[in-house]
Amino acid sequence: MKAVIFDLDDTLFDHTSSMTAALQVWVPALAGVEVTDDLRIAWFEIEQRNFNAWLAGRITHQGKRRARLREFLPLLGQLVPSTDEDLDQMFAGFLACYEQSWAAFPDARTALEVAQSNGWRIGVLTNGSTLQQNAKLTAIGLAELVNVVSTSEALGFSKPAREAYHLTCEALGADPAETLMIGDNLDLDVLGARAAGLSAEHLDRAAGITLGQLVRAV
Repeated sequence: MKAVIFDLDDTLFDHTSSMTAALQVWVPALAGVEVTDDLRIAWFEIEQRNFNAWLAGRITHQGKRRARLREFLPLLGQLVPSTDEDLDQMFAGFLACYEQSWAAFPDARTALEVAQSNGWRIGVLTNGSTLQQNAKLTAIGLAELVNVVSTSEALGFSKPAREAYHLTCEALGADPAETLMIGDNLDLDVLGARAAGLSAEHLDRAAGITLGQLVRAV
């Protein structure tokens, strides 16, 4: 192996916990209600549905944020603002809570340091916006350990498109056959990567797998 590519959200960056913590602050402040399991599940389902629409090019990045609020606010008994400007201001309140909750997984930095000590080039491949994903890496203290950050926005391709993996390998100066992909999403980070000629390992945290085990196991 000459290079390793990590997914970002829910692999290095604890997106789920960060989002949950943000909701627990933002929802009571906005609507005066506590976040129930049903509300939390609904938020993540709405988020994923609109994220997929953005990846498909059906809505803009800011448009997907507005669409999330239009779906979620009625669940809180809140009126949906009539203007995009008001929706953007409301989402900015949520975004501030989310950014304050950003955190890496405890095993993330050590895994990157082990990969670095192996002499591997380190990449991040993420279906996300370039500005926000780089900001996450900086905020959680991992940017200095990453050689290449590839986003679907910058590449023009999103996982599991073969081009997304190949362009990231090219930026790392490694052939796909010399590159390992690690991520939490079986379809996008493992099966898609393998179909593109990379080695790939599934980070199944629910099964007790850690990043350190996957990096050291190679």
